[in-house]
Amino acid sequence: MSRNSSRTCSARAGSETAVTTIAVIPGDGIGPEVIEPALDVLDALGLGTRTDILDHVNADTYLRTGEALTGSDLDRIRSSEAALLGAVGDPRLGDTSYVRGVLTTLRLELDLYVNYRPARLWHDRLSPLRDPARRAIDCVIVRENTEGLYSGIGGGARTGTPEEIAVDVDLSTRHGVSRVLEFAFSAARRSVCLVDKANAVRNGGQLWQRCWGEAVARHPHIATSHLYVDTAALRLATDPTGFDVIVTNNSYGDILSDLTAALAGGLGVAASANLNPVTGRALFEPVHGSAPDIAGSGTANPFGAILSVALLAEHLGRNEEADAVRRAVAAAVAAGRVTPDLGGPLGTKEVGAAVLAELRRP
Repeated sequence: MSRNSSRTCSARAGSETAVTTIAVIPGDGIGPEVIEPALDVLDALGLGTRTDILDHVNADTYLRTGEALTGSDLDRIRSSEAALLGAVGDPRLGDTSYVRGVLTTLRLELDLYVNYRPARLWHDRLSPLRDPARRAIDCVIVRENTEGLYSGIGGGARTGTPEEIAVDVDLSTRHGVSRVLEFAFSAARRSVCLVDKANAVRNGGQLWQRCWGEAVARHPHIATSHLYVDTAALRLATDPTGFDVIVTNNSYGDILSDLTAALAGGLGVAASANLNPVTGRALFEPVHGSAPDIAGSGTANPFGAILSVALLAEHLGRNEEADAVRRAVAAAVAAGRVTPDLGGPLGTKEVGAAVLAELRRP
């Protein structure tokens, strides 16, 4: 299909080669609950994959051993050309070391420099916007995934005193910025919008602007625009329909992609891909987190995990199967066969069954 008429999420540069093994990390909280129906959908697609389930990668193991991911775990994930993650996080942990030990480690060790967050409104009733003409969001946030404020560079001094100092470095490199911009253009159907705060964050902003100018010159057939992050947030909140691909740094992308998720129906329907388009490595995950407040209730929304499987299918070059999953989700939403967060009466397993029924419909 033409890039200008459709969008695909692929780290394989057009390769049709199937991934034989998918590493699966169910994780914590609602993670295992939403991964189960997602794996049912993966099986139903008949993609010829097998799963390697790392169900010991969770907070219980971390609390017992102090290790989030072992070398052996990483070897298993590396030998699987793609991975599917449920959620990580546990209220028993007092800091973010465990979550960073899983998510940040995977992103850095596999060099997953693209975070790809599509946002599509699945039904008009899910939009928080009053004007029907402005509800139909269908865009992607392309977020730089290995640098920025989340690089972990920084420190503090005089901790606990009135003179305490804390520093977190917002790291940008020409290599990192250039490659994520290039991916953003490859994902565009109509246009790419760069979002930054170059008027206030001068050094990093100027680097992004220089790399942006070079990328724009390489892609003269794609419409481009530039917005400061505060203006981008305002425009998304009032009329998101004008956006196709938004490319930005790690922290701005983290924030804006949750805004676009809310405009598309909430975090329960938000899927994501962490990609390296050069090596073909990829990690797919719903973005709702472990949600300990509803874990075990059987009411977690599995759409984010199921739609992450659609992104995985696309990564394998199986676009028809990916589209079939999205049509099945859209049909389930239209029929009101949804979990309570979307106003429905069903539980996690029942919603998964509804998607499977739609997939199998002649």
